[in-house]
Amino acid sequence: MKFFSDEALAIFVPILVYWVYSGMYMALGKSMDKYRLHSRKEEDSKNLVSKLEVIKGVLLQQLVQAGVAAVVFTLTGDSSSTVSYNEEGQGSSWYSYLTVARQFALAMIVLDGWQYAWHRYMHLNRFLYRHIHSWHHCLVVPYAFGSQYNHPIEGLILDTLGGALAFVVSGMSPRASIFFFSLCTIKGVDDHCGLWLPGNLFHLCFWNNTAYHDVHHQLRGSRFNFSQPFFVMWDKVFGTHMPYVLEERLGGGLQARPLTAKAATMAKKTSTMQA
Repeated sequence: MKFFSDEALAIFVPILVYWVYSGMYMALGKSMDKYRLHSRKEEDSKNLVSKLEVIKGVLLQQLVQAGVAAVVFTLTGDSSSTVSYNEEGQGSSWYSYLTVARQFALAMIVLDGWQYAWHRYMHLNRFLYRHIHSWHHCLVVPYAFGSQYNHPIEGLILDTLGGALAFVVSGMSPRASIFFFSLCTIKGVDDHCGLWLPGNLFHLCFWNNTAYHDVHHQLRGSRFNFSQPFFVMWDKVFGTHMPYVLEERLGGGLQARPLTAKAATMAKKTSTMQA
């Protein structure tokens, strides 16, 4: 007998995963300083918002996210599920891992495209950047549980509505969405954790990773590296891709240095205009 429906788990498991996974990164503490992309001093001096405010902002976004997810599941009902169950309650044999993989791939492409378009627009539009997207860039030096720190409007548009669109278009079931949105959550936390840990599977599988997104945060108001959370293809297609090189930082740790000096200068000028 099930205590929780798949829909309820799909709403609350990714939220639980967010705090557990980001908490694991934060718990690593000073033992991982040699893998940090920014020093602790930079984290304290450059960030423009307190950790308490970040926690409150994330909880607000997750509350809205849970409400929208409940509405989507109510409206779609069983229509989004491709699972067929036999009398024993087991999924039928035709519902294969390949089907789930295809749904995940489609959902990833849809989510990436949606977030790239809106993320880029929020940088190009001075009003939206100043009043909405600048919230997220108050974390010049990102850390794990700041991944979902956004203005509530941005959280609704980019993450919540983007996730709902990916869910509906891909046709995945609520049960499959538990794993998909948990993956999205873990990937987002990893991209903002500020650590380049050896053997990190996300760094091995994706070019869009912690260092790639850190370059975007370094160049406040940047016109580069908008792609998130999985692929870099939209940046490459539309000419907003900025390569980087990882090198040792003076005083210990690592840093992601943009390779295009001209682009970096242009981004800094843009930041001054938008500030």
